[in-house]
Amino acid sequence: MPVPETIIAVVAPFRPLFTAPTWRKLMTLLTGTLLAHGPRTVCSALRFSGEQGNEHWSSYHHVLNRARWSPLAASRCLLLLIVETLLPKGAPIHIVIDETLERRWGPMISKRGHYRDSVRSSRKKTVSSSGLRWIVMGVVCTPAWSQHPWTLPFLAVLSTTPAVSEHTGKRHKTIAMWAGQMISLLHRWLPDREIWVVGDGAYNCLAFGLHCAKRSVRLITPCQFDSAFHDPLPPPEQLPKGGKPRKVGKRQAKLSEVLHDPCTQWEEQVIPWYGQGGRRMQWCSGTAWWHRAKQPPLPIRWVLIRDPEGKQEPKALLCTDQHVSPLTIILTFMLRWSIETTFEQTRAHLGFQTQRQWSDTAIERSTPLLLGTYSLLTLMGTHLQKREPITPEYTAWYHKSEATFHDVLATIRVQIWKQQINLTAARDPAVRLLGSSVLDRLLFAACF
Repeated sequence: MPVPETIIAVVAPFRPLFTAPTWRKLMTLLTGTLLAHGPRTVCSALRFSGEQGNEHWSSYHHVLNRARWSPLAASRCLLLLIVETLLPKGAPIHIVIDETLERRWGPMISKRGHYRDSVRSSRKKTVSSSGLRWIVMGVVCTPAWSQHPWTLPFLAVLSTTPAVSEHTGKRHKTIAMWAGQMISLLHRWLPDREIWVVGDGAYNCLAFGLHCAKRSVRLITPCQFDSAFHDPLPPPEQLPKGGKPRKVGKRQAKLSEVLHDPCTQWEEQVIPWYGQGGRRMQWCSGTAWWHRAKQPPLPIRWVLIRDPEGKQEPKALLCTDQHVSPLTIILTFMLRWSIETTFEQTRAHLGFQTQRQWSDTAIERSTPLLLGTYSLLTLMGTHLQKREPITPEYTAWYHKSEATFHDVLATIRVQIWKQQINLTAARDPAVRLLGSSVLDRLLFAACF
């Protein structure tokens, strides 16, 4: 199936990373993945791309399990493409990092483990599922057709359990250790840009914070209410003589004590709260040095947030830059929720966790490729938006205020089908009699 110009214009920077045969197969799989409904297996992609009669269908599996190409090089190319296309020049880059579980079963999946399933769990009940845990890093941006931030994945790393690491003979790495290596890659790829990283409680680690501060990366994460925060080290003349040299000053009160202290001064303001409109919230803030044994101290700013109406539980945040305002920390941390929308959309519309590869190489390539397809579709929509606006689907029972990812995917599918119909119309005069406007309505209706 021929590839439309909309897709070629976006994926052209990736062409030097692959050999010519691998690139042709990859374009076929990409086109079939965009058109497919249901599982995103290689055979499903071949069916929807019109290659179901290809006797050499098994060679398309080689793109994932045998071909020589670097996923890290593709991640770097995707990151630079996102930054260049969707972010203003010189603007800060907001990065969200989080984990997602790809539910997989069977003895052939050698790196699977049992993890807490955040989708199926609740506050009262914890559900664990067998699968693969991916650490995903994405860029936060706002497409032209949306008023809400989107997180576009560009890097995904497979994290394993200690038992799997021991079985494979490799040193086990925690989530914080993997995240530290991902931050090093990010700093290497964008050495001259201002970078903010937002994570959940899994990244509330002093070693990870020190790693980010060393590379001038601002980190914002939740923190515990009993964290060991201290005052700065006093001048030498005020330090007691003798004994082991001190690294930090006097320990500050716990955040739980600050939260319930009647003398605490709170600021109050109506702020946008996770896309739900304005909500009146209160907060207080302070600076401290975060310190633990055998590790150097880290200067941080902490922020306590509470709901005056009591509907939301209090939350504590920290930032590795003491000069950032508390309101900026709060608003930046709320960008983290956009990656949850990304995970939900990739499951609903791109068949995430429906792929069925067994080899380790294919597994470690197919899932990052599917997540990267989400970013590629957003870039394709941005390229197409310059010529014709992306319009949302309207029905009598569901009114959209703006286009969603489903609308972007439907628009790209229409472009692919138009390319195929134009080639068919050149050979079949009966197709030309329908007219372009009728075809457009039929194709758009077929997407939903």
